[in-house]
Amino acid sequence: MTKLIALIFSVLTLVALPAHAQQLPVAPSLAAKSWLLLEVSSGQLLTSQAPDERIEPASLTKLMTAYLTFSAIRQKTIALNQAVPVSEKAWRTGGSKMFIKIGDQVPVEELIKGMIVQSGNDACVALAEAISGSEEAFAALMNREAARLGMSSSQFTNSTGLPDPKLRTTARDLSLLAAALIRDFPDEYAKYYSMKEYRYNNITQHNRNRLLWADPTVDGVKTGFTEAAGYCLISSAKRGPRRLLSVVLGTSSDAARASESLKLLNWGYQFFDAVQLYGKGQPVSTPRVWKGAENTVKIGFERDFIVAVPKGYANKIDAQFIVQQPLMAPIIAGQKIGSVKLVVDGKPFGDFPTVALSPVPVASFFGRAYDSMRLWFQ
Repeated sequence: MTKLIALIFSVLTLVALPAHAQQLPVAPSLAAKSWLLLEVSSGQLLTSQAPDERIEPASLTKLMTAYLTFSAIRQKTIALNQAVPVSEKAWRTGGSKMFIKIGDQVPVEELIKGMIVQSGNDACVALAEAISGSEEAFAALMNREAARLGMSSSQFTNSTGLPDPKLRTTARDLSLLAAALIRDFPDEYAKYYSMKEYRYNNITQHNRNRLLWADPTVDGVKTGFTEAAGYCLISSAKRGPRRLLSVVLGTSSDAARASESLKLLNWGYQFFDAVQLYGKGQPVSTPRVWKGAENTVKIGFERDFIVAVPKGYANKIDAQFIVQQPLMAPIIAGQKIGSVKLVVDGKPFGDFPTVALSPVPVASFFGRAYDSMRLWFQ
């Protein structure tokens, strides 16, 4: 018989808030169509406005092109020093360019810099063709990857973000993509996304992300603009152990997307504290496992679990570990099992999935039979 078992434990001492306790922080209002602020470590959404409104992503599309390029390098489909022939299609692609010439042989790494720093549409098409043979095939790969990352409201039709009636995404989906890029390719992110300028073909172009100059803690991520989308910016800053990611879409100017993004980042750092609840690989709980070679499995987080809580509330957190029972073997390491629910001042504050820290293979025939008999009496 299936039943929900909640194993409740105190992470930190739960203290009743006095009647005059401070209120939860009020989020700023931005001059934009939609936005959100994400605590990258925990995936917490600290504030948002219309995060699921479908919009035209413009050059923010290039984050997916970069993600797939880094994946292809890791999988050895392409190499950084590989020379890519520039097709007529890549050369003719309009919009922002790194100014590659038809017939040139351009190294992959140069195309990456042109795509990220100069927002070169020509570089994106050249990379797409090198990876998938054609931009159309690459777009199909983009959509498969979007589905894997949980970007349920996104559809990609090209590698550049040039206007297309079917090209759509949301602030929430873009935050998933940007966070995955930072998490899955930290070295590549650190190497390329903080570059302030890049020179190719005797043409120097500056990174359009103004925050790279305005705030030394900002190290990315990407700007975008079309008439329909307005001025957009995904930005990320790391201050101490915390990394915040802001997505600001549909502002009226280049200056506005920078100022509104910085306002959002500063609010997140000013009004929230970082609290590390668990270390990487630290067991959160050891729930019962049925029909397994082991009777229990250790559950926790694959990375240090850092959450953001309103200032003054760091010692006022309660947590619950929730797991659906019966939990059956086999279990593989990294498998999502259960979650930790955080409560602040008696109010839900977040639900964070946990994973198995080690595998549990199935038991022998007799072990499985014995557990099957025991389950009848549960």
